[in-house]
Amino acid sequence: MRRATYASVVGTTIEWYDFFLYGTAAALVFPQLFFPGGDNLAGVIAAFSTQFVGFVARPVGAAIFGHYGDRIGRKTTLMVTLFLMAFGTVLIGVLPTYQAIGVWAPILLTVLRIIQGIGVGGEWGGSVLIAMEWGHKERRGLSASWPQMGVPLGLILSTGLVRLFSGITGADFATYGWRIPFLLSIILVGVGLFVRLRVVESPEFEAVRKADKVVNVPLMEAFRRQPKEILLSAFVRASEQAPFYIFITFVITYVTKQLKTSSDAILVDTLIAAALGLISIPVFGMLSDRFGRKLVYGIGIVATALYAFPYFGLLNTRDSLLIAVAVVVSLIFHDVQYGPQAALIAESFDPDIRYTGAGMGYQLASVIAGGPAPLIAAALLQGTGSSTPISIYIIICAAVSMVALLLLPKRSTVGAPAASRKSMRHA
Repeated sequence: MRRATYASVVGTTIEWYDFFLYGTAAALVFPQLFFPGGDNLAGVIAAFSTQFVGFVARPVGAAIFGHYGDRIGRKTTLMVTLFLMAFGTVLIGVLPTYQAIGVWAPILLTVLRIIQGIGVGGEWGGSVLIAMEWGHKERRGLSASWPQMGVPLGLILSTGLVRLFSGITGADFATYGWRIPFLLSIILVGVGLFVRLRVVESPEFEAVRKADKVVNVPLMEAFRRQPKEILLSAFVRASEQAPFYIFITFVITYVTKQLKTSSDAILVDTLIAAALGLISIPVFGMLSDRFGRKLVYGIGIVATALYAFPYFGLLNTRDSLLIAVAVVVSLIFHDVQYGPQAALIAESFDPDIRYTGAGMGYQLASVIAGGPAPLIAAALLQGTGSSTPISIYIIICAAVSMVALLLLPKRSTVGAPAASRKSMRHA
């Protein structure tokens, strides 16, 4: 169980390091390096558009690797997703800019972003399942929250290294300094592969395989058997994922372009908030074991909606302390949802289609929530010059999630086929 937990945390940390690194670079240097011309916000919107492409690719990754995860196992599939993500990240680190190769630069950047998206799309489901299915039945909220720790850890690594090399290279950061964190991904993936090689396959998948219940086409079976759960899993993430990418990605653009303050301070604030997530995510996962997934998650939805206007109010003061408070509190409210989220979604699906079903539900949210969020926020800011429409957008996302949460069935055993329930009891 400890090996499975370590492997899931290390793997998701590397995956999210790669994914967040792109978002930070998209806010800081990609507009002028790959999308020159026009005003600052136009370049930012173009950079966030390529980021959105990576989100669109995530459900594709969930479908591809969910198929193999439900057919040949969680462990082998996770080895491939880790390598794929690192491959795309390292190549971004050596990619020529627009000045060197013209229009091919943004085209190749988009292709590599798609590769990243496919990799991370297949990663989440397997990481959560390998940890949750090895964990104790009564502590699945806590067990499934450990791989969620990859988000703050990846955020700390990516933001920390960008801050470090920004300071070391100074004015040359836009020339070559930004490339170093991308290239360092090759070292991280070596560590991840070593850890994952030592993992034993999930006991619940082994139970499905021994019972000869492996599904031939998991994607079709998941949509045939549990389409409601897939769609509701996607919508229930709107209040968590859309605000999150506003809080960690768009905020960099907002404070530097709109408020005309230093990017260094906001990067440090993000590091502090991410570090607190190392405590808050497992705590809220554990609380969901005690008080229920829906109750804890619902509190997080309400808190996020109520914070939408105060968040930008604090930022707009331009006071460094109040900006820090805005960033830290925003990620705490995110963690209230993110801690129990993995178990909430994964438990909604039968074991024989769980990798595919949970992965598709989770990653479809990337298309409707996380992916377009920074793009929508940047467009609203450019169109109105105000943060008010962005706050309203966050509240709408919260309303959608609350409806989905109330409609989401409590447990996968309700209405599940007898064979599936039997395999779960044996596992």
